[in-house]
Amino acid sequence: MPSMTAPGTVWFVGAGPGDPELLTVKGRALIERAGAILFAGSLVNEAATRWAPPGCTIADSKDMTLEQMAAWLIVQAQRHETVIRLQTGDPALYGALIEVVQPLDAAGVPVRVVPGVSSAMASAAAAVESFTLPEVTQSVIFTRVEGRTPMPPGESLAELGRHHCTLCIFLSITLLHKVQAGLREAGWADDAPMLVVHKASWPGEEVIVRGTLADIRERCRAAGIVSQAMVIASPTLGARQWQELAKSKLYDASFTHRFRRASQPAAGTAALAAPEEPHAPTAP
Repeated sequence: MPSMTAPGTVWFVGAGPGDPELLTVKGRALIERAGAILFAGSLVNEAATRWAPPGCTIADSKDMTLEQMAAWLIVQAQRHETVIRLQTGDPALYGALIEVVQPLDAAGVPVRVVPGVSSAMASAAAAVESFTLPEVTQSVIFTRVEGRTPMPPGESLAELGRHHCTLCIFLSITLLHKVQAGLREAGWADDAPMLVVHKASWPGEEVIVRGTLADIRERCRAAGIVSQAMVIASPTLGARQWQELAKSKLYDASFTHRFRRASQPAAGTAALAAPEEPHAPTAP
């Protein structure tokens, strides 16, 4: 137990997308020795706390304000060596990490962060999709559409969508009409593929909806999806069924890197013949 002059550490642990088994090994080890855990009950699967030791103080933050959460963590840090704030996905994405850390810093409470699996990654995994493909797109944008939280200048979906790369759109399932409008303004066609995954990785609760820009909103309505969903727009969606793919250079037999020499010439390149030995000069 920490002394009053040396409070325990508050760990912000990414609980992952929902499946408790997607917690990192480090996150689970911290839960196993935690004296107190504050979890986001509206988003985090409570099963993620099942590894907590007997006597661990566990509280749900869904009814707390930011100030109440910070105060709870500060009090528990005076009582326990290890205190955990268990957050959905990864603490660095769309959480109140910095807002909660600031009052902890002011109180002199040490803070550490353990990353977690994002729902964006879990959604791609659920649908067996890749965010990047050679010669299709090599970029991924994590964003959202404007709701009660305004978007900064230059970050509207219409502006970001003009890159025509992969877009992982968080916190926007109830704003699909804005998603459609933004992508259309950015030049996406109505038949552009779309993917929505509800509760990615949650055992028995995951729902995958595929559609196009034109019909994804109606498909989600028909499936009853109104919360906790990742919306993905990408030119890579459905590539599993494509007849032709540009292959990765890293694994190409004609590509040399520091672990492997090319075993065949690059496509369209003739093998270079060894230079001939120069002829001996003719005797005069």
